[in-house]
Amino acid sequence: MNGTQVTVIGNVATEVTYTQTPAGVPVANFRLASTERRYDRARDGWVDGETQWLTVTAWRALAGHLIGSLSKGDPVVVSGRLRVREWAEGEAKRSRVEIDARWVGHDLSRGTAKFTWAPGVRGGSADGAADGAGAAFGEPVPGWIVDALRGRRSAEAGGGQVSEGEGKGGV
Repeated sequence: MNGTQVTVIGNVATEVTYTQTPAGVPVANFRLASTERRYDRARDGWVDGETQWLTVTAWRALAGHLIGSLSKGDPVVVSGRLRVREWAEGEAKRSRVEIDARWVGHDLSRGTAKFTWAPGVRGGSADGAADGAGAAFGEPVPGWIVDALRGRRSAEAGGGQVSEGEGKGGV
């Protein structure tokens, strides 16, 4: 894979959204906030620096795994290809920094996690592309993704709404 590869440490700033492309390819997105920490000698302590805001996009099996794994506020490590999207809105030029995620995990320097194998993935390749892993082209959303979304809704019943994807196979 060519391109600028980056690894960013930060916090999940939004709920993960899930959808499928018109061709049925699963895709998930969330915003990542990464705040620089530096030592300030004058204050004799650590201070927050500037916050970088990035959009993280994950495809196929990784997209499905994010739904049941990440919640807003979680500390994460994201690694993938850096992309800068540019477009025009009238006279104004806009841009957005994105990471096409290859790997996403909880930042275990700030807490603990219990790993659970996704159905059909154990013994697969490093990128999770094992037989039966996740939704393939044109297949409906796997039941374990639907269950993860329902579980999140139940846990947040008193709180805010869960962002749901739209499109073919959306839940």
